[in-house]
Amino acid sequence: MKARTLALDIGNTAVKAGCFEGPALREMAAGLTAAEVRNVVRRWLPQHVIVASVAEDAALQAEELRELVPGEILTFKPAATAIPLRNAYATPHTLGADRLAAAVGAAGLRPGQPTLVVDAGTALKFDLVTADGTYHGGSIGPGLGMRLRALHAFTGRLPLLELPAADATIPLVGDSTTGSLLSGVVNGAVAEITGFIAQYQQRYPGLEVLLTGGDAAFLAARLPNRIFVVPELVLLGLNWILAYHVDK
Repeated sequence: MKARTLALDIGNTAVKAGCFEGPALREMAAGLTAAEVRNVVRRWLPQHVIVASVAEDAALQAEELRELVPGEILTFKPAATAIPLRNAYATPHTLGADRLAAAVGAAGLRPGQPTLVVDAGTALKFDLVTADGTYHGGSIGPGLGMRLRALHAFTGRLPLLELPAADATIPLVGDSTTGSLLSGVVNGAVAEITGFIAQYQQRYPGLEVLLTGGDAAFLAARLPNRIFVVPELVLLGLNWILAYHVDK
């Protein structure tokens, strides 16, 4: 019988949970409160749990689950936790757990192949895994929501906008302030992503791109076809890291 495990990704704006049987993701939920996480644990009854957080209190959050989980509760720390990937990042103590987990997920999905992860969440992040199974790092910039909020916060009259529906048409030439803002933020981000991808593909032949994060669905239709959307990428990576420890 395959072990039941739970992966928790505690981000800047949401908590995501993935319920696994062995390597297979059976359930995924996002936007969970602490109470809802405990309810997931009680219902799923995982044997082992991995917790990754961009906050400082991941260990405390893990300890809160101790009485509910019979096996290992692993707090994922990029600078200290062993992973099935070589980490060449120069400052691993400053590396976000979500970035490294997504890289592990990418390497697990595409073993022996160069892969670029584009994580379109609160921040827009690019992370490279090369064919030899090495994580190199990448880049971090403002995400779509952050760009919209910054334009409102640091100007006198620009309104605060939300992203429109995923199928909305974004004009190239905005004929209103709203249209101009959306053109600058959305089309600018798309041009940034496609430009980065072109540079990476020139340097790493055979490279493919995996898109994840909260704005992945919004961006997917606006990006080249050979980009694969994997919403569960961070959770997959966390589960592989957990299995790497449990199976030792």
